[in-house]
Amino acid sequence: MKVILINGSPHEKGCTYTALCEVEKALNAQGIETEIFWIGNKPITGCIGCGACRKLGRCFSVDTVNEFVEKAQSADGFIFGSPVHYAAASGAITSFMDRAFYSGGRFLQGKPAANIVSCRRGGASAAFDQLNKYFTINNMPIVSSQYWNQVHGSTPEQVLQDEEGLQTMRTLGNNMAWLLKCIESGKAAGIEFPEREEPIRTNFIR
Repeated sequence: MKVILINGSPHEKGCTYTALCEVEKALNAQGIETEIFWIGNKPITGCIGCGACRKLGRCFSVDTVNEFVEKAQSADGFIFGSPVHYAAASGAITSFMDRAFYSGGRFLQGKPAANIVSCRRGGASAAFDQLNKYFTINNMPIVSSQYWNQVHGSTPEQVLQDEEGLQTMRTLGNNMAWLLKCIESGKAAGIEFPEREEPIRTNFIR
């Protein structure tokens, strides 16, 4: 079993990375393989709604989105991490997730997911709520922890002083490992993901 932890910060080894590493350690201790995937610090274009991914099977824009979607096909769970910018997720991770879920959502659905956010002081819960919406629209079980998944600090060193935040990260990792093992046991017992109905799209303009 493998979990991909997505670092949505422009800083490869900053506060978000530090929090994800704490989750990673808990997952590894439970025998779960992990990979931290950094989306990079180059510009990531937002989705332009062109629909090309429906024909190509991937997004036409060339950046780390398609690389992630390729990896996602063989992953069992996901944890998305973002710094908090103006009480919201970073613009980069938002553009990244918009396109990853639109072009590759079929490879994510049915797989457990969670998000973690890193902030200096405030805005964490708003960013946390924002990112959870991607999972709830894509049939993905959300993994919770003992508190909202947030750490505080302006530097990695300060994050490491946030004992409650780090414990929340470890609990999240343990809960993700537990759910993945439950799903694996369920599949072994013949329990499969529910069959989806054909989507119904209601137009409210009459």
